[in-house]
Parts: sequence; structure tokens; C-alpha cells
Amino acid sequence: MKKISVRIFTGLAVAILSVVLLSCSTMPLSQPMSQSQIEEQRASIRGMARETLSQLYQEYPEAKSKVNRAAGYAIFSDFGYKYMFMGSATGQGIAVSQATKRDTYMKMVELQPGYGFGIQKFKNIFLFDTQDAFDTFVNSGWEFGSTAAAAAQTSTQGGGAGLGVSVSPGVTMYQISETGALVGVSVTGAKYYKDDALN
Repeated sequence: MKKISVRIFTGLAVAILSVVLLSCSTMPLSQPMSQSQIEEQRASIRGMARETLSQLYQEYPEAKSKVNRAAGYAIFSDFGYKYMFMGSATGQGIAVSQATKRDTYMKMVELQPGYGFGIQKFKNIFLFDTQDAFDTFVNSGWEFGSTAAAAAQTSTQGGGAGLGVSVSPGVTMYQISETGALVGVSVTGAKYYKDDALN
């Protein structure tokens, strides 16, 4: 009975996520930003990325060499709210190609099933082993669903829940709390895509 309830809840969560992701891609555009507003927002995201890498290196010094060896990386600052068994989060971020040093600004939306209450702030860091993995993430968008969740839950890197997990072939993810501490990766449904207003 308990297994059936879990399956029903999981199916409901996936259905809600699909609606949320679809609405994000079809909702009308807001009023265009001025060039100065665009530059200000870009600078804010770049600053967040630098601070996040600094926090990651402080908590996990070995990550610096992993970042330097990666074909590219992406960093997102997420803000979410959870009430009882359902929550959601939205955020902005940046993807950086190590080969070209080109910045691509991105957005994300996430569904967070599971019991809890309150506001949550966290940062996600993705490392891409290959250029193909990076290009797919940036140019095609990326959906983080049940398949990636299952892979992540069984492939913790470095022997600790907070050190990053493999979420798809050639892609490792780290998660940092608001205080900068490494935390166990919370694997949920999510979609990452280009921010047309900032690129």
C-alpha cells in the first residue's frame, strides 16, 4: 500500500512538473529590459558565480582541479519554497565554456517533491567532462528527471553525499547551501534553458 501511494505521488509530481515546465516556455514575455538593466543583471550573475566557486573551493579544495579540467561548467542560484509535500524553485545562472571563455546566461525551474516547510536557498554547480555534454546542456536545454535522479542516487562521487554526484554521462553536480556548506544533492525534476533576455 505504501509503495502504491509513493508511485501515485511520484506520478502526480511528474505531471505537475510537466505543466510547470510547459507554462514556463509558453508564458508571455515581460516588458523588455533596458541595456543598462541587462548589464546589471549579467554582472550580478557573474558575481554570484565567482562567489559560488570560491565557496566550493573552500569546502572542497579538490574541486578546483576538477573545474580546471572540465570542458565547461554551469552555476545556478536557486530560490525555492516548500509547503508540506510539494515545493518549487526558480533561478538564474551562467554556463562557461573553458575553450572559448564565452558566458551563456540561463534560467531554471524545479519541482521539489518531499515533505518540508519554508524558504530554501541553494546553488547548483555542474561540471561537464566533454564539449558535447556542455554544448547539449547550453544549446538544447536540459531536463533533470527520474532517470537522472536514479543515476545520481546510486553514484555519489568521492565517497560523501556532499561531494557531488554524476547526474548524466559526463556531467557532475554539486550543491551548496546558503551558508556555503556542501550538502547532499537534492535530486528533483528540473529544466535548465537559455535566458533569451540576457544573451
